[in-house]
Amino acid sequence: DIMQTSDSSHHGIVENSPYRTPYGRHVESGNLGGSWYFSRKEIEENSLSRKDGIDLKKESYLRKSYCTFLQDFGMRLKVPQVTIATAIVFCHRFFLRQSHAKNDRLTIATVCMFLAGKVEETPRPLKDVVLISYEIIHKKDPAAVARIKQKEVYEQQKELILIGERAVLITLGFDLNVHHPYKPLVEAIKKFKVAQNALAQVAWNFVNDGLRTSLCLQFKPNHITAGAIFLAAKFLKVKLPSDGEKVWWQEFDVTPRQLEGWSLDLIQ
Repeated sequence: DIMQTSDSSHHGIVENSPYRTPYGRHVESGNLGGSWYFSRKEIEENSLSRKDGIDLKKESYLRKSYCTFLQDFGMRLKVPQVTIATAIVFCHRFFLRQSHAKNDRLTIATVCMFLAGKVEETPRPLKDVVLISYEIIHKKDPAAVARIKQKEVYEQQKELILIGERAVLITLGFDLNVHHPYKPLVEAIKKFKVAQNALAQVAWNFVNDGLRTSLCLQFKPNHITAGAIFLAAKFLKVKLPSDGEKVWWQEFDVTPRQLEGWSLDLIQ
């Protein structure tokens, strides 16, 4: 049994997957070029999953499901939230350039967590990654824990992750550079003299919620930070300070109108 998802008849990597042929340097990336930032319209209209008959609603469901898996997986592996966030961004970027119909999302998500651990200097042994991932994917199957400990099954899973790692690296163009909103968020809130802890916690939660969407493919981290602070202040009914001539959001290089727009995207 190769990594099989609970809602799919595919065993691991599907029939017409590019994995079945040696991965070339050319990635089928539709009309999306080298940048990692696009408008929502570009992301939705150029989706390779859409060309394979997966509609927007289904694609959003698939995106949220691998995010839920990665959150759970990261907690079981005891990695920090930043590592989980990096794995999620890798996954979003992969499926920007590849189709869900041709790649098993939980196999790809497992690979992204393995890579994120290395990138964020919180590496976890490949053995732990393989065992825990398999257990989570097959959590409804009581025999799974014993099965993955069989040498043949374990070796098959391990091989799948190593093949997948190469595929993810090539699809991402070996660009593993990810910046998150967490650090600018904490630094910005430190400057406020009001409700710091509550603001930080609520804004942090908004950032985590936004990770389950395509926001990190649309906006840079400082813009997501500004949107999360704006929303948190609104939610807590806190008036954010304006220091004489300078209003708090100016240092994020945004306009109030942009803030309103991003906030709506964050809570959708």
